[in-house]
Amino acid sequence: MAIPNRRPSHGCAETDDQPWSQSNIACIAPFPNRRGPAADNVVSFDLHDLEGHSDALSVRFEADQGSLWCTFNHDERPCFTPKLLDALRRLQIRLKRGLSTPAMTGRMPLRSVVWTSATPGIWNLGGDLALFIELIRAGSSDQLRRYAHACVDVVYHNLCKLDLPLLTIALVQGDALGGGFEAVLTNDVIIAERGSKFGLPEILFNMFPGMGAYSLLCRRLDGARAQQLLLSGRLYEVEELEAMGLVDLVVDPGEGEAAVREYLTRNQRRHHVLHALSQVRRRCQPVSYDELIDVTDIWVATALALDEADLRRMERLAAAQQRRRARAHMPAERAALSAAG
Repeated sequence: MAIPNRRPSHGCAETDDQPWSQSNIACIAPFPNRRGPAADNVVSFDLHDLEGHSDALSVRFEADQGSLWCTFNHDERPCFTPKLLDALRRLQIRLKRGLSTPAMTGRMPLRSVVWTSATPGIWNLGGDLALFIELIRAGSSDQLRRYAHACVDVVYHNLCKLDLPLLTIALVQGDALGGGFEAVLTNDVIIAERGSKFGLPEILFNMFPGMGAYSLLCRRLDGARAQQLLLSGRLYEVEELEAMGLVDLVVDPGEGEAAVREYLTRNQRRHHVLHALSQVRRRCQPVSYDELIDVTDIWVATALALDEADLRRMERLAAAQQRRRARAHMPAERAALSAAG
């Protein structure tokens, strides 16, 4: 997998002829200022045009509540594969460009982005361990760094909500581990179904979560408790995280979507103040892009120092994740075969 040698920078412009793809993760930078004739000529942006289903991501716009539902499909592995990162960044770029024009000022049709998963029992299991093993054994520091920076770009822009007046919601109906847990923490609201588990298992193979966990947990908890979570390696029940203040609402299995819609309805009139409080939180407890990049560079150096025993532990965990995904999809596949006769 070839990933271009480009480190994100605040001055890097993104254009439509610089596409991402599974084999080409292009420059992933904070969005450029697109004011000027090209932007001013945009009359409207229809969020329904974003709707669709791909192997990696499904998108659905519900205009009555102004909510964009984005669902991980995990067709390859139940983690942040290059294909999923590609789909996520393309979506972020289209949203930013479509909604940051003068034509949209004062009539923002999008109020919330909801992140969920189509894989039963799995929200997202984090970094692409199979890819890590391949790149570490090959000593491919540049490609490992580019993958890590791509992850940072996706989580950072979700944390900042693309500089749009949005709220972001994680609907967790399964396990969110490693980078999956980190991605959950970038959202304004976390709603989780009972039985979901959260954890940072990287310590089991002598690593640490390097795409924002420490920074985000320090802001939500404190440094001591953040380090405790990082070093424990254990899985946490959703009720434990609710008690810590990391999860906002816990509901029974199967009630997650209804809970999100009820939350959106209940807070419809308070949307502006909730968004304002989100801005205040980011101002008073900022997590900068440069901070995340510097931490993930330390993560890359640590990963490249892993020995073969650590990589074999990583392999076993990657295999276990694939088995979980296969079991999760088995009932649906059986149902499809039964329906086909």
